Amino acid sequence: MKQIQWYPGHMAKTKREIKEKVKLVDVVLELVDARIPFSSQNPSVGDMIGSTPRVILFNKADLADTAELQKWIEMYQDQGIPSLRIDAAKNRGVHQILPLIKSLLQDVIEKEKQRGRKERPLRTMILGIPNVGKSTLINTLAGKKKLVVSDRPGVTRQTQYIRVGTDFELLDTPGILWPKFDDEEIAVKLALTGAIKDQILPKDDVTIAGFRYLNRYYKGRLEERYDVDVDIDNIVQLFDDIGLKRGCLLPGREIDYDRVCDIVLHDLRHGRLGKITLDRVEELVSV
Repeated sequence: MKQIQWYPGHMAKTKREIKEKVKLVDVVLELVDARIPFSSQNPSVGDMIGSTPRVILFNKADLADTAELQKWIEMYQDQGIPSLRIDAAKNRGVHQILPLIKSLLQDVIEKEKQRGRKERPLRTMILGIPNVGKSTLINTLAGKKKLVVSDRPGVTRQTQYIRVGTDFELLDTPGILWPKFDDEEIAVKLALTGAIKDQILPKDDVTIAGFRYLNRYYKGRLEERYDVDVDIDNIVQLFDDIGLKRGCLLPGREIDYDRVCDIVLHDLRHGRLGKITLDRVEELVSV
């Protein structure tokens, strides 16, 4: 699979802006996909935010492997980085975010009081790659639809300020993705979870990778969902069997492989193949 250049001009500009605007906030909320906590991070976040406190929000946690996600939470806890499981779309766990921020910034609040300054809203900044759920989270926190929400990666473009009650202000920024996919495995995981457009990587390659991950980490899921025998060394047969079971046929009873890909990717992304976490703490040397 060839290396891909995918770095729209607005993202390059936003990356520069983040370094400047992070100076205006008290804490950074980093939103990642709970199914791919490592692959859905921007590798430059640490450099961009400097010493500003950070909270990791594992979004779409309802679709993630509970036991594997707990390992990520514990790893960040060991590093002194607080984190939460949330599902922004279903408003699960979101109520914990603001109290956690207040607790994390208690020293800042006390210093402001000691200086006799009028209490001001705590300023937070949300970072995340496209299609990880930033706009949905902001709408949930704000209690109304403040931003356009779409399943199309990259929909949030301009920086926006959102007031949340009297205590908080959110500075939303477009998601950032690195200049190129240096790691093919990361690119594939982003495609599998729908973080990047289906047109960027060959759909059949992504589907095959999905088969292999499921066979490696979650044996039996494919058999149970599609009522097929799985020989991971015979991918064509697996496509054929699923195609026949699901009626994905072209004229002449040829298998419509494109439709098979659509079915499998849709099922994987929406939890119909069970809860999954494709990034494993023990397989990554550093985060």
